[in-house]
Amino acid sequence: MSTRRLPPGPKSRIPGGSLMQMRGDMLGYLARMAREHGDIVYLGGGPSGLYLISDPELIQNVLVRDHRNFHKGRALTIAKRLIGEGLVTSEGDFHRRQRRLVQPAFHRQRIAAYGATMVELAARTRARWREGEHIDIAAEMMRLTLAIVGKTLFNTDVEAEAAEIGEAMTDSMHAFEWMLRPYAPFLQKLPFRVPAVRRFDRARKRLDAVIYRLIEEHRAAKDDNGDLLSMLLLAHGEEADGGEMTNDQVRDEAMTLFLAGHETTSNGLTWTWYLLAQHPDVEAKLTAEIESVLEGRLPTSEDVANLPYTRAVFAESMRLYPPVWAVARRALADYSLGEYEVPAGAVVFMSQHVMHRDPRYFPLPDRFMPDRWLTEPETPRPRFAYFPFGGGPRICIGEGFAWMEGILLLATLGQQWRFHLLPNQKVTVEPLLTLRPKNGIAMRLQKR
Repeated sequence: MSTRRLPPGPKSRIPGGSLMQMRGDMLGYLARMAREHGDIVYLGGGPSGLYLISDPELIQNVLVRDHRNFHKGRALTIAKRLIGEGLVTSEGDFHRRQRRLVQPAFHRQRIAAYGATMVELAARTRARWREGEHIDIAAEMMRLTLAIVGKTLFNTDVEAEAAEIGEAMTDSMHAFEWMLRPYAPFLQKLPFRVPAVRRFDRARKRLDAVIYRLIEEHRAAKDDNGDLLSMLLLAHGEEADGGEMTNDQVRDEAMTLFLAGHETTSNGLTWTWYLLAQHPDVEAKLTAEIESVLEGRLPTSEDVANLPYTRAVFAESMRLYPPVWAVARRALADYSLGEYEVPAGAVVFMSQHVMHRDPRYFPLPDRFMPDRWLTEPETPRPRFAYFPFGGGPRICIGEGFAWMEGILLLATLGQQWRFHLLPNQKVTVEPLLTLRPKNGIAMRLQKR
């Protein structure tokens, strides 16, 4: 590293000092580094280094043009302990083979067919609520999106297990945050289990029980219900023996899509209701569009194209609070990053949270302004100024699913209910693997 010219970055008198500052206020720290040091920042982080990039063209190079020179970062390597070799964590030819296998479940026509289930379950949720009731909107959105992914992708009802699954997910998320700390690998080698690891092991066991039960039920039924799990079980892998996918292989893919399929959309919707509760003018405009288009009936997938403001509200929410707030890639070989050369093993860090609030691409970046998505900006916005679902060959396979779900759920729930923030609560953003509200968000329901 001594022969390389390093990009600008924070100075620290102690090794790893900048990384310790990052952990204290991750989102604020990254935004400050980009603002103070520019589009390429060296954050330290060992012999190979950690580089923050905030230039849309460089991000596009890493995620698209030169994607073969990169693998996923350390966080998703650790995530394999929970989700195994699924779409999110696998690499190379295996990942491409698995993506081709799963892709039919997310074909445009199939997603449109999922719309009826999304609306049906949302209507059931809104019918359960009561005037003046106090709810945790984060827990409610988690329960609803979990029910949707269970029914659409796995043809099963998991709503009764939502609380247990949600608790396991929360334990897993906090365990991941602990495992990313520099001393975690050493502590995990101790002869006894530290509390964070014990909680993680319990969470994985609970989630495994759900997934393996679904697999066994589908195998016993021997029916092709057209759902994702049936497709996985009927698929013949390209293994040497040419046999069916093993339970463990199916488990990894099912676990990945089961968890990723509801976690991100749940967070996106939670932050949307939070923002709407603070912006009555936006909420009124959203309601007016819903009433005008639907005229009192429930929405269908065909209505999505006729709800542009609803889509804009969801897009703007994901700009301010992107459910996936950062992506990282590890260089497999030396790589030219702008005018700098980064070594093999270096980690390139790209933050949606930083990019989505960059005033070069979003005037008044901290304002909730859905109308910005309804008109073309004077200067065309670069592709990777906004990338809530990632990009390139590893772009989220469920992007179309998430857009339809977000729009239909906003329309169905917003058609009957308003959400008011309870006073005297502190809503804190918690950047774990996804961007969650720490301790949820308490709201009071008001029927329209």
